[in-house]
Amino acid sequence: MYKDSGADFLICGGGIVGLTIARELVRQGYKNIIIMEKEDSLGKHASGRNSGVLHAGIYYKPDSLKARSCLNGNYLMKQYCREKGVKILEKGKVIVAKNEEEIITLKELYERASQNGAKVELIDERQLAEIEPYAKTHEIALYSYYTAVVNPLDVINCLYNDLLSSKKVKIMFKTEFKGIKCNNVVQTNNDEIIFGTFINASGAYSDRVAHIFGVGLNYRLVPFKGIYKKLRRERSNIVNGNIYPVPSLKNPFLGVHFTKSVSGDVYVGPTAIPSLGRENYGLFSGIDVEAIGFCTREAILFLLNQEFREVASSEIKKLFYKNIFADAKKLVRDLNVDDLIPSHKVGIRPQLIDWLKKELIMDYMIIKDENSIHILNATSPAFTSSMDFAGFVVNKYVN
Repeated sequence: MYKDSGADFLICGGGIVGLTIARELVRQGYKNIIIMEKEDSLGKHASGRNSGVLHAGIYYKPDSLKARSCLNGNYLMKQYCREKGVKILEKGKVIVAKNEEEIITLKELYERASQNGAKVELIDERQLAEIEPYAKTHEIALYSYYTAVVNPLDVINCLYNDLLSSKKVKIMFKTEFKGIKCNNVVQTNNDEIIFGTFINASGAYSDRVAHIFGVGLNYRLVPFKGIYKKLRRERSNIVNGNIYPVPSLKNPFLGVHFTKSVSGDVYVGPTAIPSLGRENYGLFSGIDVEAIGFCTREAILFLLNQEFREVASSEIKKLFYKNIFADAKKLVRDLNVDDLIPSHKVGIRPQLIDWLKKELIMDYMIIKDENSIHILNATSPAFTSSMDFAGFVVNKYVN
C-alpha cells in the first residue's frame, strides 16, 4: 500500500480512455486509483469535442485492434447510455458514392464490415431515399444499421459520477504531469504522486509523456484540426442521421460528412487540416514553442509520405468555406450556399507517426514498460471503442 498521496494505479488523462480504464479497474475489484487531469473539468479536449458518433466497425482492417474493439464498444456504450438515461439517436449511417470508382471501395467496405461482424447492407437509390431522402449516390450506397449518436459530454459526466460514487477513484483536477522523479514517483505542477502502475492515457500528449518514460521514442504525434460547420436550423430536416462519403482506405480520415446530433443540430465536417499545436483550436490560440517542430515534421512528411501529402493537399483547401461547401454538396441534394453557417465546434485529432518509417499508424497502439502502460494513437473510433478497449487493456496489461 502507498501513502495518502499515492495510488496503486495512477492514470494520466481524464478523457474517455482514462475514465473507462478506471471504470474497468473498479469493475475488476481494484481500488486506490487516481486520475490526474490538467484541466479544471472533464471533456475540454478530444473526448468532449468529438461528433458523438458511435461507429459500427465498418472502416477498420479485419483483425486490427480497432476492428476488434469498435463493434463491441458500440454495444457496451449503448447499453451504458440506456442504463443511465443518456439520449441516443439511433438512425444508422449511409455511405454514398460519387462515381463508379468509389463503388469499388464501397464494396470493399462492405466486405470489411461483414468480416468485422457489423450489420451492413448495400442498398439502391430507392432504398437510400427511404432512409435519407436528400442523400445522393451513384447507383448504390452502404447502410450501417448500428451507427448511432450520443452527446459525448453526457457520457463523460455519467462516468465521472460513477467513479466518484465507487469511492475507489480520486480525480485530481488542475494536476499536470511534469516528469518522473524516480521509478515510481511522478512530479506534477502541484506535488509528487507515488504509484504502483502508471497508465498514460493523455491523448494528444501521450507521445510526450511516453518519451519521458523512455518509451516509444520513434513515435511522434502530429495534430490535425477538425473544423465544423452547421446546417441552418430550419434546414436540419434534410438529414435524418449520418451521411458520409466513401473515404480513402489509405488514410485514417473519413472526409466531410453530415451528422445529426441528439439536440437536432446537424454538423458538417470535420476537416483534417495539419495543425500547429496540440490545442490549436482557434487561429492562433494553442500555438506554442512546439509549432516549429510540428511544421518541420509536417514538411518532411509532405515530401516523403504520399498518403500524408494527399491528405494535406486536399484538406488545407478546406480552410475556405467554398471548399467545405463543395464537399458537402456532393452528398445531398438541394444544398444552398447559405445553408451552412459557422460553428464553434472544433477539435484536434493527433495522428501517430512512425518517425523511422515516416508512416501513419492506422491502429491503436499500447506499449508496456516495467510499471507503466502507454496508450498511443487513441483516435477515432476511440470514443466508441472505449469500454471494450478498457477491458482489453486491463486484461492484457494489468492482470
